[in-house]
Amino acid sequence: MTRALILGGTSDANALAAEIARAGIDAIYSYGGRTRAPAGQPLPTRTGGFGGALGLAEYIRQEGITHVVDATHPFAAEMSRNAVAACADTQTPLIALERAPWVKAPGDHWIEVADLAAAVADLPETPARVFLAIGRQHIAPFGEKPQHTYTLRFVDPPEGALPFKADFIVSRGPFTLQSELEMMRSRGIAWIVARNSGGDGARAKIDAARALGLPVIMIARPELPERLRAESVAEVLAWLGHRTCLGA
Repeated sequence: MTRALILGGTSDANALAAEIARAGIDAIYSYGGRTRAPAGQPLPTRTGGFGGALGLAEYIRQEGITHVVDATHPFAAEMSRNAVAACADTQTPLIALERAPWVKAPGDHWIEVADLAAAVADLPETPARVFLAIGRQHIAPFGEKPQHTYTLRFVDPPEGALPFKADFIVSRGPFTLQSELEMMRSRGIAWIVARNSGGDGARAKIDAARALGLPVIMIARPELPERLRAESVAEVLAWLGHRTCLGA
């Protein structure tokens, strides 16, 4: 009998949870605990870390998990590596629901970098207004260039002082091209720093940057261990041995 563990926290994971619930599959949805008010799910939900790969392996054993779906953010490298290690330890089948990365298109002005440090280094020395579209846990390195005014957009209000000037947008996506254009114009955004998350839900900022002719410092995805991958909910449902209910 199938008992799945969904490592979630993304819109893709939420769509998968809805289909798994509709299909009547026994499953648990796990949040990492970074968001104070996570979206509700139609499945039993747990929040918080597992205690590394060993803790996740123990959880898999204790809960009788038969399948693990890594539907975390493409940049949640530690969790993804822990999932690979824990599933190897427990001999539990693992699949990653991983959206395809964005590909540079005509009109894009991308500066492609390997990591956050390189992104900071490639920002100009002259003060500018910068949209940091990278998640709140990754903003500290930009304190090295405090001359800029940064725009940050989070699901939760920020906590504590920041090492640079910033204005905040508290909002939950997805966002439309029109709303992104309005946001960038109204704040005079001149640079964008983004991670190559891929998918449609966060793409509007990339399309808006192209339309406005703005440079985007694009951070590449981290290297992860080899694992089975799927790019759609339907593929994951099929892997679990069930037909998707999408469109029903």
